[in-house]
Amino acid sequence: MIEDLNRKLDQFFSTGGKAEPAAAFKPEPRPSRSDKIDPDTVLKRRRPSPSHAERIALRRITEAL
Repeated sequence: MIEDLNRKLDQFFSTGGKAEPAAAFKPEPRPSRSDKIDPDTVLKRRRPSPSHAERIALRRITEAL
């Protein structure tokens, strides 16, 4: 397989074929991030869930009632 590819490359270049570089991909830069902070979004954060020790303490308090 490699021998066949090398033979075809030799044949191409011996008949006057020329290698030309292909056009490169030029990515566009991303837009800059906004510095604006929406106050409504800040207020919608989740409250952290109680830890294992806090759950046990809450269970004991509710059983005592």
